[in-house]
Amino acid sequence: MTTSIMPGCEPFSASGSRHGVLVLHGFTGNPQSMRPLAEALANAGYTVELPRLPGHGTTVEDMMTTDWSDWSAAADAAYEELATRCDRVAVVGLSMGGGLTAHVAEGHPDVAGLVFINALVKPPAPELRSGLDDLLAAGVETMESIGSDIKKEGNKEASYDATPLACAKSLFDGIDTVWSRLSEISAPTLILSSREDHVVTSDNSEDLARTVTGPVEHVWLEDSYHVATLDNDAPLVEAHTLRFLDSVFGA
Repeated sequence: MTTSIMPGCEPFSASGSRHGVLVLHGFTGNPQSMRPLAEALANAGYTVELPRLPGHGTTVEDMMTTDWSDWSAAADAAYEELATRCDRVAVVGLSMGGGLTAHVAEGHPDVAGLVFINALVKPPAPELRSGLDDLLAAGVETMESIGSDIKKEGNKEASYDATPLACAKSLFDGIDTVWSRLSEISAPTLILSSREDHVVTSDNSEDLARTVTGPVEHVWLEDSYHVATLDNDAPLVEAHTLRFLDSVFGA
């Protein structure tokens, strides 16, 4: 496995107050998509960790050696390490990072608050899963990229140029468990979702809002596609996230 990280895709860490925020990127993406938001949180005084999930930010071949168990274990480990340095920790996630945010909350009921950005929390339709199985059985390893779904001209996500299918299957298997436990989440929750998203359907956010049992605020983003953290609504994403975290932490 290569250890060469693509330029700009490195993890980000910042020391600040005793209030911590774990920031999680999406599937086939890397910290580049979340770095502006992570830096805004750090500039607001929070202690921030934005890890590079296993197999991400290097090569597709690297990613094909990893699966949900690696990504979820990395998210858990990052939360637990941050909790040793902070009094309370919140979690923010985009796309698969949103699914991992739910996973962390389901395993750590002490989480202070949760921010889901175009989060994947629902299993796919049966026909999609069946088609994926057929492709894998036929020996197909990758399909076209799902990355860089951004409305703003000139902005690009540094995601992989292909989607590894075995990894997608593992992701969906992991989301099955996340979905089955959503009602266990009672932490204050902010959901940010784009009206037009070509990667994750909006019913993920709507059903998430209906299923978690803690206080929920759902904000629609009107001028962004999937990677809203790099899109036209990025300032709104940052402002809503900071306002929410200030409320959660009593800042």
